Amino acid sequence: MILWIIRACVVLIGPVIGYFQVSRDLKGALLGFVIFAALIGIELLVGKVPLDTLVAAGIGVVLGFVVGYLVEYGLISLGNDRLIELMSKHSLLIKSSFVVLGFLVAIRKKEEVDLLDKNILKTGAKKSGEKVKILDTSVIIDGRIADISETKFLDGPMIIPSFVLAELHKLADSSDSNKRVRARRGLEIMRKLQDEPNTSVKVYDKDYAGVKEVDTKLVMLAKEIDGTVLTTDFNLNKIASLQGVIVLNVNDLANSLKPIYLPGETMNVFVVKEGKEHDQGVGYLDDGTMIVIEDGRRHIGKKIDVVVTSALQTSAGRMIFTRPR
Repeated sequence: MILWIIRACVVLIGPVIGYFQVSRDLKGALLGFVIFAALIGIELLVGKVPLDTLVAAGIGVVLGFVVGYLVEYGLISLGNDRLIELMSKHSLLIKSSFVVLGFLVAIRKKEEVDLLDKNILKTGAKKSGEKVKILDTSVIIDGRIADISETKFLDGPMIIPSFVLAELHKLADSSDSNKRVRARRGLEIMRKLQDEPNTSVKVYDKDYAGVKEVDTKLVMLAKEIDGTVLTTDFNLNKIASLQGVIVLNVNDLANSLKPIYLPGETMNVFVVKEGKEHDQGVGYLDDGTMIVIEDGRRHIGKKIDVVVTSALQTSAGRMIFTRPR
C-alpha cells in the first residue's frame, strides 16, 4: 500500500517538474506526466523479472557495447576510406546490434552460470569426477541420495531440472494418496539436500518445448551439459546408457554394498511365504534381499538354517537361492 502511495506521488510530481523545467504550459506538464508514468510502468515491469536475469541482461548490454565499439574501432583503424565512411554512417546500427546480441545471449545463457566450475582458472579443466549430477524424480523420491550425499561419495554440483520439480509438484497434488505422500517426501529430501553446507544443489531452469517425456528431457539435458544422471529408474538407466549418457543408479550402488554370500555358506532365514515354484519358500534379509528356499514351503512361519546354492543379481535387486541345511 505504501509503495502505491509513493508511486502516485511520483506521478503527480511529474507534471510539476515538466511545467517548470520544460515549458510553463499544459504541454510541459503533460510531458512530465507521461515521462514519470512511463518510469512507473518500467518499475512495475522490472519488478516481475528475477534479479539474476536483470544482472545477466545488464552485463550482456555492457559487453555488447564494448565489443561493438572495439569492432568499429578495429575496422576504422584499417585506414580504408570506404570502410571508414560506412562505419561513420552506420555506427549507431553496429553498436545497437552488438548491444542487442549481448542482451539476448546473456539472457539465454544466464542459467548456465551456476554450472561453471568455480576453480576453472586454477585447474585449467574440469575433473572427470566432478561432472554435474542431474537428479531425476525417482532418485529424489527414493530418498537415499541424501544419505549418500552426507557420506561425501559424490563429487561436484547436483542440479534438479525445473521439469523434474514440476513433475514432483504435480505428484504432490495427485489424488492418489500413495503418490502424494511419496512426492511430498521427495520435496523434503530436496530441502534437506539444499540445507547441507558442503553440498551444492540448485534448481536448473531449463525445459524443452514440445517434448513431453521427462526421461527424454533428462537425456537431452545430460548430453547438452555433459552431465551425469542420478536415478533409480531401470528403464531410464537403459535408455540413457544407449545414448552414451553416464548413469549412476542408486540401486546398483546399494546392491554392490550388500554382503556377498557364496555357495556353501549358511544363513538363518525366516520363511515368510511360499514361492512361485512347487514347494518353494521365500524369506528376506534385513536389507530386502529375497531368499528363495527350495523345499521351504513346509517351513513357512519358522526360522531355519539354509545353505546357499547360487545367487542372481540385477539392477532391480538380488536373489539368493538356498536349500534347508
